[in-house]
Amino acid sequence: MTDETKVSKKVEDLVEEVAKLSVLELSELVNALQDKLGVTAMAPMAAPAAAGAPAGDAPAEEAAGGGTVIMTASGDNKISVIKALREINQNWGLKEAKDMTDNLPAEILKDAKPEDAKAAAEKLKAAGATVEMK
Repeated sequence: MTDETKVSKKVEDLVEEVAKLSVLELSELVNALQDKLGVTAMAPMAAPAAAGAPAGDAPAEEAAGGGTVIMTASGDNKISVIKALREINQNWGLKEAKDMTDNLPAEILKDAKPEDAKAAAEKLKAAGATVEMK
């Protein structure tokens, strides 16, 4: 702890103990705390970029086939699909991505740029998922 950071002795001892844990143990600790406290470590999602776009861009976006990507089936290799989901949105944790593969259909992107929607759909298809673009 630095001299600038003022914490209680109890917190300082806890920090020292946590610093001794392996990466796997830290992951287990985070999951246990999330379960115990009923929270997730997911970062707040940013507003979609298309929401701030001028209204005149919407017809061009629809004509280009962009917009919404919905996963309708996760396929036989869920691990690859989960990895693809986490590449598409790095704010999703492992649990969120796994839940999407279990609770179908799942909306992956909404009001996205056409090129982003197409790229996401291609990643999911390459991983073995079935997707729809609207």
